[in-house]
Amino acid sequence: MELVLASTNLHKIREFREMLKSYKNLDVLPLINFPSYVQPPETGATFEENAVLKAVHAAQALSKWVMADDSGLVVPSLSGSPGVYSARYAGEGATDADNRLKLLRALEGKQEFERNAYFECCLALANTEGIQKVVTGTCEGIILTEERGRHGFGYDPLFLKNDYDKTFGELEEATKNRISHRRKALEKLTGTLEMLLRE
Repeated sequence: MELVLASTNLHKIREFREMLKSYKNLDVLPLINFPSYVQPPETGATFEENAVLKAVHAAQALSKWVMADDSGLVVPSLSGSPGVYSARYAGEGATDADNRLKLLRALEGKQEFERNAYFECCLALANTEGIQKVVTGTCEGIILTEERGRHGFGYDPLFLKNDYDKTFGELEEATKNRISHRRKALEKLTGTLEMLLRE
């Protein structure tokens, strides 16, 4: 079975492919395999709205099963920012480093409890008939005052997961993939994917 992953983010593609490799009959195709396809603007106000929008659009345009992810970092003390704007928190075209710097500045002087944060991942599974399943996973932690580690991407070097002594930027990829928000969301799709592979 072919499953299109509605993403061009190489970091996400690698993570999802690694987490899906146990499905021997599943061929995961990223959007880079479809160079003529143009993604829709992410106009949703929530991760779920964006994931659904991307999944339905790609499924109809490509006539395939599609899994779309929308995810990001939520800091409650910053009114939920960066939230759905996580990738462009510091502006359109911002780098990961730009976004991390803006976050550090926004949290300057904040007490530890005000640095609580969580990653959220929403996955939407769709075919040409529309949305078939939507799931969400979260991963709770705290934002540090300085970066640690060179692994991962995005806000990983600043995010210390609860009950861990290493940031997502310090953890080995295999460990992160076992405990991340994306893993938690994907686990909720296990039954659906297994059913599809049996059909």
